[in-house]
Amino acid sequence: MTSQPKIYVAGHTGMVGGAIVEAVRAHGYENIVTRPRRELPLDDRAKVDGFFAEARPDWVFLAAAKVGGIIANDTGGADFIRENLLIQTHVIDAAWRHGAQRLLFLGSSCIYPKQAEQPIRESSLLTGPLEPTNSAYAVAKIAGKEMCDAYAKQHGFDAFTAMPCNVYGIGDNFHPEHSHVAAGLMRRFHEAKMEGRDSLAVWGTGKPLREFIFSKDIGEACLFLMEHYREGGMINAGSGQEISIRDLAELIREIVGYEGAVTFDSSKPDGTMRKLMDNSRINALGWRPATDLEDGLRQMYGWFLEHGDRGRSGR
Repeated sequence: MTSQPKIYVAGHTGMVGGAIVEAVRAHGYENIVTRPRRELPLDDRAKVDGFFAEARPDWVFLAAAKVGGIIANDTGGADFIRENLLIQTHVIDAAWRHGAQRLLFLGSSCIYPKQAEQPIRESSLLTGPLEPTNSAYAVAKIAGKEMCDAYAKQHGFDAFTAMPCNVYGIGDNFHPEHSHVAAGLMRRFHEAKMEGRDSLAVWGTGKPLREFIFSKDIGEACLFLMEHYREGGMINAGSGQEISIRDLAELIREIVGYEGAVTFDSSKPDGTMRKLMDNSRINALGWRPATDLEDGLRQMYGWFLEHGDRGRSGR
């Protein structure tokens, strides 16, 4: 290594990858390499291997993934499991074979069992059935975590998994079918406001509870873990900020300025009723998020107004 590690961020055009790049630069790291998907499709093994053979990064942040909300996961499971397995397999293997010193793989809180004890500890993984609507994506993410563990055990590769809760914020994907809940609601409330609609229906009962973390905070958390975490395996990286979907919808409605009625369509699926993670391990290391939910959503809406509904692929 030189005086600074050479850092590769896979998925830098996505919300989380972009936040990692921002955090890395803000902390004075200058030797950063990225590649857009058109130049480096991570589902192409030969191209991934060629990139790592040439670039030889020291640190790898694997934030690239095919992601989506409850509708996309429920209807496009084959795409989610295929693409994510390919991306993860190619990047983790090539990083090890070409001498990377550390690799952080981004998981997802949806990998935990649907009925996991709350708050969810890392040890809850694989102790019960998954939420059916996103099981294909969850299985892919579990495979990535297991691959990191296996390469660490067999080859001594310092690869580990960071487990974020629901991420929202700057650079989010506002696609009407592929977005996650916060971005999807924000776009729908904005459109209802612009079109002067009298009411807007939200999927589900509004009762599920979700933990949200701002994109900038998860970027900072990933860099913090790369610098300080040495235990391997996986570690939760959440905010501890929990809110019901009903209250989230009301908060976003207020931020957007929509004055119509809000209803809830209980014929549509709720998904897992609660997903609050136990973040005691990362907190004990000295990290906590800096952004509260309302402030983060206001920053997110400002970004949306400036950039429109342009989504970013994350790959």
